[in-house]
Amino acid sequence: MTKLDSKYLKRKFPHLAQEIDEQAETISLDGVRTDVEEARKATYPNRAKGPTVIDFLRLCDTDEEALEIIDFSVEQGKIDSKRAKKLKRQLVNRGLRSFGSKREPGKF
Repeated sequence: MTKLDSKYLKRKFPHLAQEIDEQAETISLDGVRTDVEEARKATYPNRAKGPTVIDFLRLCDTDEEALEIIDFSVEQGKIDSKRAKKLKRQLVNRGLRSFGSKREPGKF
């Protein structure tokens, strides 16, 4: 692997070098899954129990639909109000796709 010096980086990739120098925007990652099977196990640990609230949120197209799903899950006793509050906070702060990519009905 080639080692890059700052002059080369600035000459070849001026915008990238500027972003690195300014540290204009940073994104915090809570976790990364590189194995698809591990991600499935984490989001859907026991298929016998049925889909989780996250699975239903991944079906949603809008934030309003997601809020309805969260509220309905609380009413049905699938999640408690503390979990609902965390999910709503995540929805507002990070967006609907922070729960995972859009999925089609019947697909996991």
